[in-house]
Amino acid sequence: MSSYSLIDKYNVPIPRYTSYPTVPYWLDDATDNADWAQQIRRAITAGKTKEGISLYLHLPFCEQLCTYCGCNKRITKNHSVETVYIDALLQEWKQYMQIFGNEIVIRELHLGGGTPTFFSPENLVYLLTELLKDVKIHPQREFSFEGHPNNTTKQHLQSLYNLGFRRVSYGVQDLDFKVQSAINRIQPFEKTKQATEWAREIGYESVNFDLIYGLPFQTQESIKKTIASVITLKPNRIAFYSYAHVPWTKKSQRAYDENDLPKGHDKYALYELGKTLFTQAGYSDVGMDHYALSDDALLISKQNGTLHRNFMGYTTTNTEVLIGLGVSAISDVFFGFRQNLKTVEEYYAAIAQRQIPIYRGINVSEDDILHRQHILNIACKGKTNWKNEITFTSSMQQQLNELQNDGLIVWHDTQLEVTNLGWSFLRNICAVFDKKMSDDIEAKNQGKPKFSQAV
Repeated sequence: MSSYSLIDKYNVPIPRYTSYPTVPYWLDDATDNADWAQQIRRAITAGKTKEGISLYLHLPFCEQLCTYCGCNKRITKNHSVETVYIDALLQEWKQYMQIFGNEIVIRELHLGGGTPTFFSPENLVYLLTELLKDVKIHPQREFSFEGHPNNTTKQHLQSLYNLGFRRVSYGVQDLDFKVQSAINRIQPFEKTKQATEWAREIGYESVNFDLIYGLPFQTQESIKKTIASVITLKPNRIAFYSYAHVPWTKKSQRAYDENDLPKGHDKYALYELGKTLFTQAGYSDVGMDHYALSDDALLISKQNGTLHRNFMGYTTTNTEVLIGLGVSAISDVFFGFRQNLKTVEEYYAAIAQRQIPIYRGINVSEDDILHRQHILNIACKGKTNWKNEITFTSSMQQQLNELQNDGLIVWHDTQLEVTNLGWSFLRNICAVFDKKMSDDIEAKNQGKPKFSQAV
């Protein structure tokens, strides 16, 4: 079967599998702080924090709206919001510290958004100094942040480096002026170049660029030029994301007509071109959307079997507990997931009442944990195996046989391995083990959860 025939067949709405169960199956009334604290203590007792925990800080503010963006953000040019938000983050962290006690070890820390570099270097230093002053830092820490090339200053980079940050990710998205105009993100290449050179001059060990294919007015020629320029800077990692067009949840995406978007075969051609150009430039495919140079820790982690995936994407630190702070942030404590309230006002109100500001989530069953591990194995290792713990339904067997007949996997009674071609269809392969989605399809999509297209 040709690549385009495979796209026609497999380009269906499927999760990105940064969690299992995936978010659409969580409960909107999971707000009980006592139950959440119980799940955290259960994780501690089970030894899930012995290698340290991951910490994610959601900093939602942006000075302008990028119309393609699906993140939770608040648009403002008023920087007085910084100190109020920081105080709320620190109050939320105090709630968690009371649950964890004195044995918190931070292994991984990431600042996401929004635009973390909306915050001044001084305010970021204050936030992080206060956050980390009463905890232990793992000797093999991984501290990283997302920066906007237009407003990431050398002082931002130096200040965070002094606090232990060694990885930075720049949202490049696309360098074509027509595309940038459509998505309201005018960002000259020179800004990206300068921010990258500053990071390397200061001593950052890894620079990642986020690129997106499927944006309005993108063509093979325009994306070829973008990638050619990007490659001259030799980022250590590149995330090449498929644009998720979900205007029913992100109204800003209605700023352009759907006819302006490359779709179907045209969009897949952009993906294929990008993958070819990255490979020719010395990058290897890590997994869903990610590429890395041969000496990068992410690729090395994949090769030695220690790669992990969570709400921050692929990571080299296989922590089993992730605490998300800030509006809309998500936490994963192995036995359960919770997401914070989505508006700044609701978040502040909960913090004022000395509550952990959660509004939805799910406690996972033993069966969920089992299925999650197979999904993680496929996403991170490209293979999984089983004995008698999985009951293969006739539907699952049919899906596996189809995937094998199409050359995407090799499987038999006790194991599955992804082929070279199959790495482009990881989400589809993971979905075989997604019991929640399978049950939902059997129930004729009651509740109608929505995911982005696979490509």
